[in-house]
Amino acid sequence: MSSTGQVIKSVGPKLVPFFKSVSVYFVLLAEQPSLLTACFKCLPIISLIVFILLHGINLSEEYAFPRRILTGLLFSCIGDALLVWPTCFVPGMGMFAVAQAVYISAFGFAPLSPILGAILYALCTIVIYLLLPGLNGILTIGVPLYTILVTTMAWRAIARVQFFEELWTWTKMCSCAGGIFFVISDALLGFHCFYSPILYAQVIIMATYYAAQFGIALSAVDTRDNVKSLKQRWSYYSSTFNPSFT
Repeated sequence: MSSTGQVIKSVGPKLVPFFKSVSVYFVLLAEQPSLLTACFKCLPIISLIVFILLHGINLSEEYAFPRRILTGLLFSCIGDALLVWPTCFVPGMGMFAVAQAVYISAFGFAPLSPILGAILYALCTIVIYLLLPGLNGILTIGVPLYTILVTTMAWRAIARVQFFEELWTWTKMCSCAGGIFFVISDALLGFHCFYSPILYAQVIIMATYYAAQFGIALSAVDTRDNVKSLKQRWSYYSSTFNPSFT
């Protein structure tokens, strides 16, 4: 696997558009629903989509993980655009629900970490209980279901990090942080909309949201390195155990 310095040298320049677009969004911080507002809001996620594409991706099985992360970012981008208009809140939440399901499929269910899951679902239940009085109509069903989905995503992202084994990598740490930030962002959004207004809500919610997607996108970075490593090992073993005699 690449050293930290090599990774930063390789990945850093590809992330410049993301940081620039995030800066532009917070400088403008437009609140009025418009196509321009939607564009500025979506630009950081589009930058992460381009980042994954530039880093390397194809249709082979080895790249299933980054393909799923890419798909999750695409649905998130659509959700971002829809949520600019308050009347599109339910469709926007639906797009993010699909994104969470795709992220869950990417992270998988091994290792399971049931105790971690139990703790997170207990917290999830408390959040749903607090938000329910402020919900009505389809949101009475939609918000709890989405809360369960994002909690499951965070559970699977955090469970990937096994500190006492040699299986964890810095990219798994990134997805772990991304999952945590996503829960924080969505919880703040839920409380702001359905419980009690939060001071500087837009800034805090979007800052944690972009941090979440940034971490999740970075989790796809070492896929190409892992594939190369596997191919090199296979080539080595093939040449070692199947020497050609001329």
